[in-house]
Amino acid sequence: MKRKSYKIFISVILMVVVSCDEPETIVTNYVHPDGTVTRKIEMRNIRNNFEKSDFQVPFDSTWAVEDSIEINRKGDTTWIKRAEKQFMSVDEINLAYKTDSGANKEISRQAAFKKSFKWFNTEFRFSERIDKKLSFGYPVKDFLNKEELLYFYSPDNVNLDKENGPDSLKFRTLRDSVEKKTDSWVIKNITSEWIEAFSNMTEGKTGNDTIKKTLKAREDEIVKTIEMNGDKFDSLWSNGSFLKKFIGEANSLKYKIEADSAMEISTNNIFISFNNYSVRIVMPGKLIGTNGFIDSSRFLLWPVKSDYFLTEPYEMWAESKIPNPWAWIVSGLFLVFVITGVIVRRKRLSN
Repeated sequence: MKRKSYKIFISVILMVVVSCDEPETIVTNYVHPDGTVTRKIEMRNIRNNFEKSDFQVPFDSTWAVEDSIEINRKGDTTWIKRAEKQFMSVDEINLAYKTDSGANKEISRQAAFKKSFKWFNTEFRFSERIDKKLSFGYPVKDFLNKEELLYFYSPDNVNLDKENGPDSLKFRTLRDSVEKKTDSWVIKNITSEWIEAFSNMTEGKTGNDTIKKTLKAREDEIVKTIEMNGDKFDSLWSNGSFLKKFIGEANSLKYKIEADSAMEISTNNIFISFNNYSVRIVMPGKLIGTNGFIDSSRFLLWPVKSDYFLTEPYEMWAESKIPNPWAWIVSGLFLVFVITGVIVRRKRLSN
């Protein structure tokens, strides 16, 4: 996703450079009625280079691994690593997340499984949740409407198909709108995080009694100033005019070091090191609810990107049910017993 070109842009370029060699990864969870989970990983790379530090999800020598290659009509080679492991419970998956040493070890992830007996059916719920990263951010839903939110969370290939389909103009306009609004969302979050970090660093110091309240009250004005100045923002920041405008000349000189440190903290909090991947879930029985997408293989699919859990927890969940035949048999026998009893009683009364 495009970002503004000032200080934020440098961070994004660094992220892109770092993530160029990451394998394209899909994690599929086959959930079984007893709570065990067969987890399969498929990693594809344009190079025969699968470093453990690049893996998006926990993976070690206990997995069954199969390596192969594919060559397309143009002669391009793709190296593929497929791995499979049986987890006896979601607790084992969570332990793997806690001890992960791969590319995404810094994010907090948890899997959950629930089995509910409902007499005629047994229902199942499986989910994977990623905790939010920012403490003072704003939900993206405050910036996007329902249609834009759907685009924001949709897999890239789904959006690309729409942008190249019969309604291409509509979806390209939608794409541009989402990119513009999410730029504002990111700047708003950086501003909010910066205000908190800067206030904490200067807390209790002389002259700082009203700085936090002043900055918080002018937060939208700060965001607008950053957006309007674009490439000029770096110079406005470095020459002190930006700080001077919002906290006064004396405070801008006194707290320049703290302001710089707070800006570094806020940008680092937002532009975390994260390698994207996708998650699939295959549930037992009949699917009855989910917040996932159906991919071309008829699997439930969720893209996993850092934007999704920046300001809110990101949960991927699915629910299903399996009929309990014995419950139907018992209920049928009971119904026959009741009906038979009523008939017998009526006959007795009539006699």
